[in-house]
Amino acid sequence: MQVQGSVMPGYRIYEYMLILNPHEELRNRITTVREEFNTRYKIEKGVGFKSNLGIASFMEYEMKEESILKKLRAVALGFAPFKVELKDFGSFPSHTVYINVTSRVPVQHLVTAVKTAIQAWTKLNKETKPHFFQDPHITVAMKLKPWQYEKAWLEYSQTHFTGRFIADSMLILKRQEGTKSWQIVERLDFQNMYVPATKQGDLFS
Repeated sequence: MQVQGSVMPGYRIYEYMLILNPHEELRNRITTVREEFNTRYKIEKGVGFKSNLGIASFMEYEMKEESILKKLRAVALGFAPFKVELKDFGSFPSHTVYINVTSRVPVQHLVTAVKTAIQAWTKLNKETKPHFFQDPHITVAMKLKPWQYEKAWLEYSQTHFTGRFIADSMLILKRQEGTKSWQIVERLDFQNMYVPATKQGDLFS
């Protein structure tokens, strides 16, 4: 994700990712699938995906981080843990192969809750807008060349994969603009607690 348009000089800008993180055994299996794909179809090293499920991504000034975290904490506080089911592979013709998320509805509910909470706070400018992952999936490879996609999809459309995990929290990650290394900002546990409706005055806190 890259900054587009004009920004305020002298302020640090970070790229943020909000994710669901599978348990270690499933992450390792997904990593193995990705590494085998990369080897078989000559994908360049360092394109760098993690074995996680994306909820949202955005660019924003660091000074707004705490306000955004406050709103995400409120979402997590009121959200119940849920099961995520993975099965086989899908694709976005003609450039991406991914692992299907078959339990889409609870993930989409979370994405909608996050979008409602932070969309107005994560528009760096008119050109650099947040992205909310309304079509849940775990990417295996993207930006494929035509021959890579055609050959890979012929195989992976017939390949089986199953997995599941309990999503009991979400992670917010960040990296400074122009760098590659992500750091964990905070783990936000789903607590299924009653959260009072937001008062109008809170919109500006």
